[in-house]
Parts: sequence; C-alpha cells; structure tokens
Amino acid sequence: MPRNDWQRSSFCGQGGGNNCIEIARHGDRVLMRESSKPDEIVVTTPAKLDAFLKGIKAGEFDHFVD
Repeated sequence: MPRNDWQRSSFCGQGGGNNCIEIARHGDRVLMRESSKPDEIVVTTPAKLDAFLKGIKAGEFDHFVD
C-alpha cells in the first residue's frame, strides 16, 4: 500500500501517545488505524465514516459505555 499522510486525532494531545486514532485519505476511501497497531487498517468510505461520527455525536452508542 502506498504511503499515506496520516492525521492523528486532536484528542491525542502533544505527548504522541500510542493509543491514538489516525486517519488518512486513499483515493475514494478513508483509512483508519490505531497508532499502537499501525499495520491493522480499517477501510471505509467518507459517507459511512460521516454517518458513524454523526451517530457518535447523537449518542447512538452510549449504551455500550458504563
């Protein structure tokens, strides 16, 4: 896979922690990975990622958290 310009979540802070979500654009796909596992990449579309983020903001997944 070609090199991608990964963008790290702003919630990671400046310390460069190892439990950060990173995201990159690859053509018409969006790639996501956890910084501590850079070889495990989730591939999705911008539309699906947008729907997922809107669901998070709307609290649709709050029942999964204690």
